[in-house]
Amino acid sequence: MILIRSFLTFLFSLLLLFFTPATASDYHERLLLQPLPPSNLLASFNFRSNESYSAVEKHNYRLFPRSLGQILQHANTLELHLRFTLGRWDAETWGARPWDGAKEGGTGVELWAWVEAGSEKEADARWTTLTNALSGLFCASLNFIDSTRTIRPRMSFQPMGSHAPPPSSSNKTLSSSSSRLHLLHGTLPREPVCTENLTPFLKLLPCKGRAGISSLLDGHRLFDASWQSMSIDVRPVCPSGDEGGAECRLEIDQTVDMVLDIERSKRHRDDPIPRPVPVEELVCDTSKPYASNDACYPLDYTSEQPWSLMDVFGRKIKGVCPLTDDDVETVCINVPPEREVHVQPGAIERKAEDGYSRCYQLPANEEFDMVLPKQTLNTQVPLSQPPLYAERSFTGYGQERGGVRTILKNPSAHQAVEFVYLESLPWFMRAYLHTLSAKLIVTNPPNREQGQPKRTSTASPPNDEKIIIKNLYYRPALDRHRPTHLEIRMVVPANSTVSLTYDFEKAILRYTEYPPDANRGFDIPPAIIHILPPDDNNNTTHDDALDRYHHRHQQQQQQTYIRTTTLLLSLPTPDFSMPYNVIILTSTVMALAFGSIFNLLVRRFVGADEVDRSRGLRGLLRMLVARGRLVLSKGVRKLDAAAAAGLKEE
Repeated sequence: MILIRSFLTFLFSLLLLFFTPATASDYHERLLLQPLPPSNLLASFNFRSNESYSAVEKHNYRLFPRSLGQILQHANTLELHLRFTLGRWDAETWGARPWDGAKEGGTGVELWAWVEAGSEKEADARWTTLTNALSGLFCASLNFIDSTRTIRPRMSFQPMGSHAPPPSSSNKTLSSSSSRLHLLHGTLPREPVCTENLTPFLKLLPCKGRAGISSLLDGHRLFDASWQSMSIDVRPVCPSGDEGGAECRLEIDQTVDMVLDIERSKRHRDDPIPRPVPVEELVCDTSKPYASNDACYPLDYTSEQPWSLMDVFGRKIKGVCPLTDDDVETVCINVPPEREVHVQPGAIERKAEDGYSRCYQLPANEEFDMVLPKQTLNTQVPLSQPPLYAERSFTGYGQERGGVRTILKNPSAHQAVEFVYLESLPWFMRAYLHTLSAKLIVTNPPNREQGQPKRTSTASPPNDEKIIIKNLYYRPALDRHRPTHLEIRMVVPANSTVSLTYDFEKAILRYTEYPPDANRGFDIPPAIIHILPPDDNNNTTHDDALDRYHHRHQQQQQQTYIRTTTLLLSLPTPDFSMPYNVIILTSTVMALAFGSIFNLLVRRFVGADEVDRSRGLRGLLRMLVARGRLVLSKGVRKLDAAAAAGLKEE
């Protein structure tokens, strides 16, 4: 009876645990659709859930994924940011990045986290534990983020979570750990992102991709996009002072952003085999001098192309995730006010005041599809302009030395941009800090008179670095131990372009350190640019510590990041076919030498006249012929005897 009563009590506790209703703020999901020129579609999926710290400490997970929560607890990680990215964001055509680049990573895999530890050595050990565990969870090569790919940024990253409670809060869960946090950052620019990374990503969601907007996520469409990014952000969130005795919570924010080509996505339905567009369907600019039947300069579409969720994603939204609120708009789209959007009658539409945004409340148990017919529009949705344009490339030639040039352009006509420029270079790319230079180019001075042509002025080199570079942190690399860490706090004036250059030397690697495709080159991680918010401390007065806390927390949520593309570095590569040739030649020589010596040691050499002729080849043939005759004679005798016996019986 005691055992039965204990089992019933345990079962009742499990039922209370798994069937406790979630509050309205525990889970949230939203899909934002934004058409981009010329015929692209930006789809941003956002999933956010949280769990109280008291429940996490008791291992009571409802919406927060247990697999990830246990890893964070075991590695003493208070804040985690993980990125999987492929492709290149075209800022000149598509405008500013989604989420201001805060949920975007460099090409490949990027990871940074705040780890609680008493020393740097202990932090490195826990960082290794974290990367190994995440490698198994997401089926990625995160375990290759070792000391040669790990840095400790000083100015580029700020914690997005509340690692210390507000001064007036009574929650002391995080106060003891805020002074022992260590920030570590690592990248794998060579890592291929594929479906095996998407599957564990979907398993972290409460609805597992079976309901809600996550049912649209398909690996065939996601990884066929022109640009795509998957992000996971885990941070502690503490309540503000006006929320009373609310406790701190652990929040996970999962985001999937992709830019899909509408025409290419629609071809999957008609013909799964990729084929070029027929000539008669091409829209060409015939005003070009080289325009002919063989040369075509494509024009932008004069009308909006028709598309639907079924066409672009290959499926419809399977109802609503039951953990979300019923009165929340799940799907939003940014289109001009006159654009026609057709949905089924069960969906509720809500338009913004400006008319450019529409949100829809989906029916609970019905599939949802959105259809946009072909239509000619007079207006377009205004795209926000990025605060800075960045391009990075290699300079120089040869296999011994090279250089890096980064072009930073400020498109604003009135406001300067201050940012932190971060580079993490592998140890075999030895940068020369004394060659670092910044050149300022001012275009279209604001004070020029109307009607005058555009002018370009270049400041003198000695004044450039004093004007542009405000602060610098440099940590040189150690061969096979740590990478080069470079951080520069810079300012680009309005209507100006800065060219940042430096030289480097290529190291010689051991032949075992080259990858299988050594002649392809080595991927260099992208540069990370953190746009700093305007300094408004002079205009804002903080009377007490609580106001200062809220002001700092608000600035942390307005972080803007830009990442350049990766670079492909060609190193001196040995001829890996030479070892094969040496092995073959050596084996041949050894075989010839061994065979000759073995014959000399084993064989017995005699003169030709000493050999018995009866034992020669001719004698052997005579013996074989004699044996054959003997066998034939015996066979004939047996046949004669059998015939004679048959005659006697008759």
